[in-house]
Amino acid sequence: MNELFDKARTLIGSWKGDSYVFGRGKLDLIGSMARPYGTKALVVCNGTYMKDISDAVVASLASAGVGLAGEAVAPDAGPNAPREDVYRLEGYILHHRPDCIVAVGGGSTIDACKSANVLASISSRSPEIDSYFGTNLVTQALAATGSKLLPLIAVQTSASSGAHLTKYSNITDPVVGQKKLIVDDAVIPAKALFDYDVTLSMPLGVTIDGAMDAIAHVFEVFTGAAPDKFDLAANIAGVALELVLEYAPVVIKDPTNHEAREAIGMATDLGGYAIMIGGTNGAHLTSFSLVDVTSHGKACGIMNPYYLVFFSPKIERQLRLFGESFRKHGYIREELSALSGRELGLAVARGMVAFGKAIGAPTMLKDLKGFDEEKHIKRALEAAKNPQLEMKLKNMPVPLTAALVDEYMEPILRAAAAGDFSLIKLMK
Repeated sequence: MNELFDKARTLIGSWKGDSYVFGRGKLDLIGSMARPYGTKALVVCNGTYMKDISDAVVASLASAGVGLAGEAVAPDAGPNAPREDVYRLEGYILHHRPDCIVAVGGGSTIDACKSANVLASISSRSPEIDSYFGTNLVTQALAATGSKLLPLIAVQTSASSGAHLTKYSNITDPVVGQKKLIVDDAVIPAKALFDYDVTLSMPLGVTIDGAMDAIAHVFEVFTGAAPDKFDLAANIAGVALELVLEYAPVVIKDPTNHEAREAIGMATDLGGYAIMIGGTNGAHLTSFSLVDVTSHGKACGIMNPYYLVFFSPKIERQLRLFGESFRKHGYIREELSALSGRELGLAVARGMVAFGKAIGAPTMLKDLKGFDEEKHIKRALEAAKNPQLEMKLKNMPVPLTAALVDEYMEPILRAAAAGDFSLIKLMK
């Protein structure tokens, strides 16, 4: 038995219990999971490249006596969950009145279904999704209106954001190129399923994105972990990082390797666990302003080494644990025990960059097609000052206020654009 896999399964199982079915060869269980909620499900899924998955889900539902609301599968959401897809899916819910929603797809589809469910269920409160961006605003609206959300069952199809397990719904306004989010326990799917074999059909770029997202989630939470969550965050981070470092290169070399696909799937699930015990911070905040030039995981993967250097004097303990894993796998050569502060941060940051290059991920913002340094940095700085995203500033190991964003965050962004760590200014 693979001890690393056993550790991952134990952590995930102890967290989600019977509400989550995960592993290989599990897709046909979706019917029995949905049946307790009624006989009519709104299934949301891509009908082209995921048709085989969609057909399997529909067949499993039918075998359990669950039919399709509207007698057809609703089209999924586009990348980064554009707000127009949220309103479109709200229309499907209101028109077909399903007993439950079965969201089949990656993070974008699941996040869009979460938000559409909110709008359809609490329409007497506000018809605008912007009203719910922030923390616990959905819960407050449910209590004020006496409303209830429909049961949402998330069927994850790509190793990515952990959306099937978490309280987050990230939605994008494509007009301004900015992502915002709902953070609320109310939007956690009632049940979730992830058949890791399904990820064999995903493009390699999506897998790279998922690997970077897994590292981003566990790293950012670990760097800002509260004392009472530190040991758990360290355990989650250690297992997830080892899974990614050992198996991401295997997937890159052989995308059909089932064991490696399962490893990356579990690593991203552990990333979901991490963001339920703590918060992400700088890299995630910046990623929200890069939605028009790259995927979420790659954006976070680019930014974390640069934020790491800024945080380095405050996170030496975390850097040593993370750094030793990168060193074990050959991405860091220095003896970390001899380093401290900024020098320790630089060594670990360079190791993270080396890993990114090894799996074909971009490692600086100028690698991104369409990146405009002045436009995107201005957008990211403005977003960092938005009260709806203030939680990300507060979650940083070196917390910033809106008044400090220009002085300290702009050099981080400039460094990430150029790939030059020397531009980063540490807080005195």
